[in-house]
Amino acid sequence: MANSTLLILVQHALQGMGVVSFDQPSTIINNSNQDITQLLALINMEGDGVSREYEWQDLVSQALLDATFYAYTGDTTADSTSLTNMSSIVSLTTNFAVTGLYIPQDSMIAAAPTGTTVVLNREATSAATTSTFTFSKVLFDKPSGFDRQIDRTHWDKDQRWELLGPETEQQSNWLRSGYIATGPRVRYWWEGNQIRIWPPLGANRTLSLSYLSKHWVAATGSAIGSKQYFTADTDTCIFPDALMHSLIRLKYFQVKGLDTSALNREYNRQLDLAKSYDAGNRTLSMAPTQSDILIGWENVPDSGYGA
Repeated sequence: MANSTLLILVQHALQGMGVVSFDQPSTIINNSNQDITQLLALINMEGDGVSREYEWQDLVSQALLDATFYAYTGDTTADSTSLTNMSSIVSLTTNFAVTGLYIPQDSMIAAAPTGTTVVLNREATSAATTSTFTFSKVLFDKPSGFDRQIDRTHWDKDQRWELLGPETEQQSNWLRSGYIATGPRVRYWWEGNQIRIWPPLGANRTLSLSYLSKHWVAATGSAIGSKQYFTADTDTCIFPDALMHSLIRLKYFQVKGLDTSALNREYNRQLDLAKSYDAGNRTLSMAPTQSDILIGWENVPDSGYGA
């Protein structure tokens, strides 16, 4: 059953509190009543807070990161950051690292390429003509609605290896500046508002990570979260009605300076119930040993080895 809309949640909560002066508000958004305006702000703030204190299943999403690469030819000039006479600059952005003859380690595109020129953040060490340069995407924007990552969900789907990280600033600089810069595993860390991988792959790979969205509010007619706050009376949210009712009552009484002891206990009870019912729980075994899927000494027969 779908959760109640914002309007119904508030109406039920006010009725339950015996606040008769509101006389069943017909709208919440853009309502001129100061108490309704205050109540909406409390719901948005507290609902946003609840969304961040637990890994709610409706907020879990997976992002696919396309680590693409391009190989183009061009010219270098000693002590110059410009790659000139490029055969193409199609799809190149400042999210790409550059490798090639006379290109120093940890070189990145420094500005959006124009014409037949690509400007790097480091100077070439010598001059060369019609060299092949490999441009590998190493910086990726956060997915829409990203709030926080889920640890140990970062994978190279093509190589079937978990990404190593997040690396510290010391580790990332050691990788980018030291003698041992590459290995069989892909590493990652957060750089500003983007995720950075190392080393530049020079291949088309699909990487992935799971994350928690900040979109706990679903727009009218949808069951999937797409907003961080209620903006329409017909919006719904991912939390059960019982939890929202208790939250509304508790916060209303708090801002009015009333006794909230019983309401606080009820809210915590509903919050615990919502968490426990959210995604189910694993069955705990008193003898937690995994079953064997390969042939071993314990499942080899005593006889009957012949055909």
